[in-house]
Amino acid sequence: MSVEQLEGRETAEQPLLDFPLSRRGDVLPQECTRLREQAPVARVRTLTGDPAWLVSSYALARQVLEDDRFSLKDTANAGVPRQYALTIPPEVVNNMGNINSAGLRTAVMKALNPRQKGLQDWLRATAGELVDQILAEGAPADLRAGFADPFSAALHCRILGVPYEDRRRLMSGLDVAFMTAREPFADSALNWYKDVGYFADRLRDQLALPAEERTGLLGRFADLKEADPESAHLTDEMFATVAVSLFGAGAVSTSAFLVLAVLALLQRPELVGYLRRHPERTGRAVEELLRWNLSVGDGLPRIALADVRVGDVLVKEGELVLVLLEGANFDPAAFADPDVLDLERDSPNAHLAFGAGRHFCPASALGRTHAEIALEVLVDRLPGLRLAVPAENLVWRTGFIKRLPERLPVAW
Repeated sequence: MSVEQLEGRETAEQPLLDFPLSRRGDVLPQECTRLREQAPVARVRTLTGDPAWLVSSYALARQVLEDDRFSLKDTANAGVPRQYALTIPPEVVNNMGNINSAGLRTAVMKALNPRQKGLQDWLRATAGELVDQILAEGAPADLRAGFADPFSAALHCRILGVPYEDRRRLMSGLDVAFMTAREPFADSALNWYKDVGYFADRLRDQLALPAEERTGLLGRFADLKEADPESAHLTDEMFATVAVSLFGAGAVSTSAFLVLAVLALLQRPELVGYLRRHPERTGRAVEELLRWNLSVGDGLPRIALADVRVGDVLVKEGELVLVLLEGANFDPAAFADPDVLDLERDSPNAHLAFGAGRHFCPASALGRTHAEIALEVLVDRLPGLRLAVPAENLVWRTGFIKRLPERLPVAW
């Protein structure tokens, strides 16, 4: 539907709700409850001016995420309605579509395994070193810049097999790669090419090493290039595209979640004390913080591949559907007292923070481990941790794929 048609439709119907709803990640948007109760499948207008269906109840959100007639891949197609302008170059999207090697998929899953030898001890030591630096510099400190960002970057540098010293340039690239703009901008492609080139160079570094000295996922990719016939069609740039995607999606998601999890706890000091007294319950606490997490500000997108009924609405083929996680994860039909951050909530906690269905996040176990270790170290090493500014004075990033404060000033 064109913008002109959309405007004409608005004159005959109620004006469309503009989406996204809010950029703050510490306050549930006011519209969530009303939408879920009165219009669980609601017509909205996205950042680009396109119409979309916003799904806000738990049951319908799970239906959309688990139904293969709703496609994630096709959200990158030309001419489809969008949440925001596509910032990934078409060639990069095409590369991802051509990556179907079983060996590559196996290599990725092994790299994302949190139980690989020595990883958790290394993560705990790295978190401790970052806290040492924070303590040495003194309070107040920016916990995002001083801990969450570098801890997330460190994990993904290790997994991929690239130098930790390169984390700043890689993290700065994410600030452009994950912008949500109304219209395409030329240098978004330049940013992607820069990082694809970086990872292609690091892959060649791994290829130059003896097999026994290769490390990380790029080391596994080097082995595949040399010995796996099924991966023979994959170019250096295709392998690099996988690495860029894993670093970007992984580092930005784990850092944003950790920042918002710490913020939620610091706004409820009694919960910090609870975790200090019961470190063995950190895993369950992370599950509840994942349910509570408001970092996904633009919904999970899907394109309908056929006409599908969702609740009382017939979604037509080619239409955009957005799953509102903060609607689903705060649905009282699925969670008792959903507005209470309950670190003892019964397990399993069936939140949708990692999605559901075919596109359930493959790094979910790694993300949980990353968060558990981070919270255990912070609570243990900084017993007096508190916000150093009023929460309402935090500055929230706009035009970004995550709800994220620019800084998280803390004291102890």
